[in-house]
Amino acid sequence: MPAGDAHVSDDELTPPPLAQGEPGQHTGRQHTGRRNALALSLLAVWGPGLIVMLADTDAGCLITAAQSGAQWGYSMVLPQLVLIPILFMAQEITVRLGVVTGKGHGKLIREQFGVGWGLLSATTLLASSIGALLTEFAGVAGVGELFGISRWVTVPVATAFLLGLALTGSYRRVERIGIAIGLAELAFIPAMLLAHPSVHDLFHGLGSVPLGNRSYVYLLAANVGAVIMPWMIFYQQSAIVDKGLRPNMLRAERRDTAVGAVITQGIMIVVIVAFAATIFKVNPHVPLNTVGQLAGALTPFIGATSGKILIGAAILGGALVAALVVSLAGSWGISEVLGWRHSLNERINRKNAKFYLVYGLAHVVGAALVLASVNLISLAVDVEVMNALLLPIVLGFLLALERKALPPQHRMRGAYRVVCTGLCLVVIGFGLYMVPATLGF
Repeated sequence: MPAGDAHVSDDELTPPPLAQGEPGQHTGRQHTGRRNALALSLLAVWGPGLIVMLADTDAGCLITAAQSGAQWGYSMVLPQLVLIPILFMAQEITVRLGVVTGKGHGKLIREQFGVGWGLLSATTLLASSIGALLTEFAGVAGVGELFGISRWVTVPVATAFLLGLALTGSYRRVERIGIAIGLAELAFIPAMLLAHPSVHDLFHGLGSVPLGNRSYVYLLAANVGAVIMPWMIFYQQSAIVDKGLRPNMLRAERRDTAVGAVITQGIMIVVIVAFAATIFKVNPHVPLNTVGQLAGALTPFIGATSGKILIGAAILGGALVAALVVSLAGSWGISEVLGWRHSLNERINRKNAKFYLVYGLAHVVGAALVLASVNLISLAVDVEVMNALLLPIVLGFLLALERKALPPQHRMRGAYRVVCTGLCLVVIGFGLYMVPATLGF
């Protein structure tokens, strides 16, 4: 386990022993009560890692996964497995920073590097968040149009829902609803099963990674560059603070993050396999850039009704949970750097009005641009480039804060530090590789 883990034992997460009978005797009821208490204790901790990972598998990522499976079949499955530890390691640093310091990412940057650097990180984050919101609202609009519902209905309804959710006065309520919505992404599992993938072809694809092909490497870079979004780091650290997690909950929150990393990459694999088992075999060059194109491509294999319902539910779940997370990340980041009150556990009032205003404006601007039918493809490219350019800054700050803001017993050490730093540099490299190719150079 990473450095610092030895200082947090499982016993710290275990509730006090229940009253017992005679010495040496433990009834089944006592064991059951203890297990239930431990389960409730873990549920109180888990959440920030799971919701941020579900948001990572947003509409754009699901489309990228579909393109990966359609164009390269099962050979894109192995990279998704390799990305699990990369994703976990980066977010695990965020976990330690939030749990140990009790401060959000933006606030730590401001304290350690000054207001100027803090403003730079927060404003670029907000721009990236609004850009990501465009993708999510476009996904919501696409799902509605799949069922004949105008975007003038679906986008305003989604905006109102997300605004209302943040005003409930409870971070835990927001988190639970967000996770429930995000789990709709699992609808891709029955879609994959209906596609009847070949186990033999899957294992063969695991051993075929054509790194010598430039087209493959470009799509691989898109997958790697998208695995760690800048807003993920800001969100999870602030969520940990808002949820009130303490250092003795560190190991449980690590597990939350690890489970989330496995689930989100598992969803990516499911999508890849579904399209590898179908489109890759008959028409690998079919365009897959919208919700309608995804559903239309799978319809001949899994049925029109199944295609619409399963793909619509998965894309809608991913888009809504991502819209919630990215907007909160941007709002938290700005508020932390500027010293505004910013807790979801407080209903809107004069002291926290600026935080809620930023959150609301992000949604309104994103929704308005989608409804105005601006060139969303061009905007999506701009957002992709922005995220790629932002990654070195965000991951650089993350590694620097891990060294400066944490006490020695909670810092990475030895081989783990070398591996984690190296993998972060790999992600930065793949992200920057995407910039010239995306711009057509």
